[in-house]
Amino acid sequence: MHLVLVLPDRPDGFRLHIFATLALELPVMLLGALALGRRAQWPAAFVACALMVLTALRIADIAALEVFGRRFDPVVDMNLVSAAMRLVAGGFGIAAAVALTVAIVVALLLFGWLVYHAIGRWARAGAALSRSARIGAGSLALAFAVLPVAETATALNDWDGWDPPGSSRASRLAIKEVLSFRRSRAALTEFKAAAAHDPWQDRTGALAQLHGRDVVIIFIESYGRAAFDNPGYEARHRATLTAGMAKLERAGLDMRSGWLASPVQGGQSWLAHATIASGLEIEDQRRYGALLSSPRLTLYDIAARAGYDTLAVAPAIVLPWPEGPQFGFGHILEAADLGYAGPPFNWVTMPDQYTLAAFERLAPRGKPLMTEIALISSHAPWTPVAELVPWDMVADGRIFADMAGAGPTPREVWSNRETIRRHYGLSLDYAIQTVLDWAALPRMQQPLVIVLGDHQAAATISQNGGMDVPMHLIGPPETITLFDNWGWTKGLEPDADLPTWPMNRFRDRFLDATSVPEGQL
Repeated sequence: MHLVLVLPDRPDGFRLHIFATLALELPVMLLGALALGRRAQWPAAFVACALMVLTALRIADIAALEVFGRRFDPVVDMNLVSAAMRLVAGGFGIAAAVALTVAIVVALLLFGWLVYHAIGRWARAGAALSRSARIGAGSLALAFAVLPVAETATALNDWDGWDPPGSSRASRLAIKEVLSFRRSRAALTEFKAAAAHDPWQDRTGALAQLHGRDVVIIFIESYGRAAFDNPGYEARHRATLTAGMAKLERAGLDMRSGWLASPVQGGQSWLAHATIASGLEIEDQRRYGALLSSPRLTLYDIAARAGYDTLAVAPAIVLPWPEGPQFGFGHILEAADLGYAGPPFNWVTMPDQYTLAAFERLAPRGKPLMTEIALISSHAPWTPVAELVPWDMVADGRIFADMAGAGPTPREVWSNRETIRRHYGLSLDYAIQTVLDWAALPRMQQPLVIVLGDHQAAATISQNGGMDVPMHLIGPPETITLFDNWGWTKGLEPDADLPTWPMNRFRDRFLDATSVPEGQL
């Protein structure tokens, strides 16, 4: 019980002195069990369940901080549990995912039973005491209860002058969860008000300055600022950008690049997609749900009003996605719709080159088209890594079969962090190389291509760069000049000192740049 009560809730919190700290709740629980005697059965069950839940939350906090750079929110993040199990199944097999789930559940239940049994032993010892001894134990329990209450209040309110001989980390965590829930409810109320007010609800002239040019928004999975700032990735990445920029220039295309701050890190790409589409900060599943139930227009709704067809290309979608049309997509190409006949690359259903080739083949024609493409080759487990093939040989994707069976297994890659980082860098390089090569292909009319990262990789992979992701604008010079007043860097390498825009600002700034100003129609 002592070890559980002092268990850290951060990846960097595992220090030896932490476990030597007195858990201030422990004497309260044990003395209380002595005082209650045989009546401690139900309190013991409550304590066991509470500690089991708090332990699960601490483990979830550690995992979420390691991957997403933030704490786990049980109200909005429960969907991440099933997503994590699908990722394990895709990389290591269904048997591994089932075994991991069973192991976690059994471990938590066993832990809860041990706590209940331990308190019961103390309660049975208390039953053998005299009435006066139990009263004395109860009095001491109440006296000791002052310590965790005071220590928790001091820690939560940053008070000075109180330093009890121990810690009440478990109590603090429980109170923080309650306070976090209250703050989240208040923030959600504010968000709903913002979602109900849309400056583009009644605006006209949207996208008029594009003169019917197609727009393709391409999200590259886990493409963050670390690709520029981390020495382990920087050299390869800059070489890829330099080669890609030369191809784009030979194709007569111009480029601008800047920085956006994603609302997420390490995962939950759909929240970044929703942020770009809505012009609102969608940082958790609660806001995502609130957006879907609001009258807020997405970028794709506005494009449809302006006469565009709208399309989502989503090779990661293998389950029903009923909210897709609510984002304004008139057409949706999910994994099963793309016609891929090759084997998957573990969790990754198909390589990015096939996704882009299938988009060219399957996209609706006849009207201007605004498309969102969510590429996934740079998604974990980052093995095997695909290679570019000639575009006219992609066909139905069977050409990728040998690549899908090559390279180390996920178990081998994930055996140490350096191997993980190396394969992440290789996968990211493939994704970027593929996008730039595709953007430079000859066409009757070149689209405006917007390439951006959805979020940084997990903190242990990216190691630096914060929440920033790059965005590249690629298109004919006459179209790219629309964005000259943004002050972004010419080319594909954004200046390190450029101000970072919140990702939710993109929708309105993009519409302002490409639309006819109010009153000039």
